[in-house]
Amino acid sequence: MKAKVVWKDGLNFESSTESGRQMMLSGNGEHMSPMELVLQAVGGCSSIDIVMILQKARQNITGCECSLTAQRAETDPKVFTSIHAHYLVRGKDLSEKQVARACDLSMEKYCSVSLMLKGKVEVTHSFEILE
Repeated sequence: MKAKVVWKDGLNFESSTESGRQMMLSGNGEHMSPMELVLQAVGGCSSIDIVMILQKARQNITGCECSLTAQRAETDPKVFTSIHAHYLVRGKDLSEKQVARACDLSMEKYCSVSLMLKGKVEVTHSFEILE
């Protein structure tokens, strides 16, 4: 996997990947910040896992949303100290046991983003099921 980040102006950078995707990053609030991307990556990576696990378990999942809350250190470097991911899983006759298992498996075994943070950031999770 490869990526490139090119300074454009001020504190704005253009990021591109070898797959051809591009986005703007910013250190001044004009675009998404790198820390916002890390937080979103935790939610995206784990949500993908949860949907895949529930589909493989033949659960009738129709939606998955992840709301993330993070705390950062007050002094530089202002790293994340904690992240909480709350999943809102929608479906018909979803098994609470299967949803809990999917969330646990993602965070403990499959989500490469949250696992990279393990030992440095307290990552917790919770879920709700809606019909």
